[in-house]
Amino acid sequence: MEYLILTPRRQDAIEYLQYLMMQEIPFQIIDWSTIEKTTHTGSTGTTTWQTLQLDGLRIRLVEYSKGYMADHWCQKGHIVHCLEGSFISELDNGEKSLLSKGDSYVVSDDMSSHRSYSEDGVKLLIVDGEFLKAPALPSTP
Repeated sequence: MEYLILTPRRQDAIEYLQYLMMQEIPFQIIDWSTIEKTTHTGSTGTTTWQTLQLDGLRIRLVEYSKGYMADHWCQKGHIVHCLEGSFISELDNGEKSLLSKGDSYVVSDDMSSHRSYSEDGVKLLIVDGEFLKAPALPSTP
């Protein structure tokens, strides 16, 4: 039988994860037609966001225009699901992944620098928030 030994460092991580899992969100229907659209400019093209902000959680319906290219390398964590169209997610090491309708990706905060490009436009559901952050662990003595 194996035992998990809880060092102070590991215990801090477990307590942080328990805190994140305790956030209560009651059942609710999201009526996207009632959520304001905001427009953001990329290096090329634009993106439109509809954002539902909850405590520690952000849910967005995002549309990229034809020819959209992000104007920055993002290091935030996301869960991204492609609803319509397609886009390329590029990592700063040059790796590129094509995602189309029905495809998803997930990444935690600070695990990659990534940016998006869409030749013909795309509609995405993007979820991010505190649960994608790595816990800040104290340094060992």
